[in-house]
Amino acid sequence: MKEYMQFIPQEVARLKEEGLFTNIKTLESPQGAWVEINGEKKLNFCSNNYLGLAANPEIRKAAKDAIDKYGVGPGAVRTIAGTMTVHKELEEKLARFKKVEATMVVQSGFSANLSVIPALVGKGDIIYSDSLNHASIIDGSRLSRAEIKVYEHNNMESLRAVLEADKDLNCHKLIVTDGVFSMDGDIALLDKIVELAEEYGVMTMVDDAHGEGVLGHGGRGIVDHFGVHGRCDVEVGTFSKALGVMGGVIAGSQGLIDYLNQKARPFLFSSALTVPDTAAVSKAVDLLMESEELVTRLWDNGKYFKEEMQKLGFNCGNSDTPITPVMIGDAKVATEFSKRLFDEGIFATKIGFPTVPKGKARIRVMISAAHSKADLDFALEKFTKVGKEMGLI
Repeated sequence: MKEYMQFIPQEVARLKEEGLFTNIKTLESPQGAWVEINGEKKLNFCSNNYLGLAANPEIRKAAKDAIDKYGVGPGAVRTIAGTMTVHKELEEKLARFKKVEATMVVQSGFSANLSVIPALVGKGDIIYSDSLNHASIIDGSRLSRAEIKVYEHNNMESLRAVLEADKDLNCHKLIVTDGVFSMDGDIALLDKIVELAEEYGVMTMVDDAHGEGVLGHGGRGIVDHFGVHGRCDVEVGTFSKALGVMGGVIAGSQGLIDYLNQKARPFLFSSALTVPDTAAVSKAVDLLMESEELVTRLWDNGKYFKEEMQKLGFNCGNSDTPITPVMIGDAKVATEFSKRLFDEGIFATKIGFPTVPKGKARIRVMISAAHSKADLDFALEKFTKVGKEMGLI
């Protein structure tokens, strides 16, 4: 490598030395409760495929049928020639599902945050951001050039303090938070956040990436979970987790969506979501509206696994959802724990800095409705074996 680029191998070497280097596994099978890696079956505890829909036969058929009718790519951005019937049908369906006036479909949940935040606030404005917000919120906030004020995680007194300090400032103000915090599995106090926002006259936005298909009636999300329809100004979601596909959504008032259609840069300058993805998401929403069975099974599985892990002596943090963080602390120990679990047939990766703070490395177990009780019992047996061998329990 050229001399002026030597910082790259040096940084890679440092990451390996500190146990922070990620060895990326390649799946040789569809997403599911079990996956094939290097020709071997592994119990999948890594995927965000909460409802097991990523390889659902009905969803696959919907994607294939849409390709036959509309082709594959949209061929343009939404505002020029990329808006197709499937996009409009999905947006109307999502509005009914989310109980809002309108929605806007974009390429990903990350794109959704980059679409909304810089369109609502800019230089001279203020963003109030939870200290554990996702990277896409952080990046969207930085792109806006607004002043960013971070409040303590889920601490309403901390949020009130910064709102009170700025109450006489005449500018646009936005509170933004994750709905479900993906590394810890806890839920934002959205009802309290909305109350504070109404008291101080501030806009509210929630990124419900890990709440879509998980929280609320039939998986309608955190706004439905807390019953704050019409009070939370912007709801962002993703289709790449519980819905098993790809893409993102922005939900709110018709006026908001009309505005974002003109102002959201990823919507204006990047091609529309592909035809098969759009059709697949539409079928996934149909399945959620037809039955709550998968959502119920997800929560039952999460409750069972978490309770049994805690009985064994593992620290599972403060999760309020099926996300189960197994707290280790040291990144090198977490890396070794993950490696030994993999050897025992469990695909459960280490999560370390910068995804989580230093000293808070963990194995993040992602429970799915696709897991059977036998799968969970198999995992409990292996976690027990490796945990005892490493002196963790």
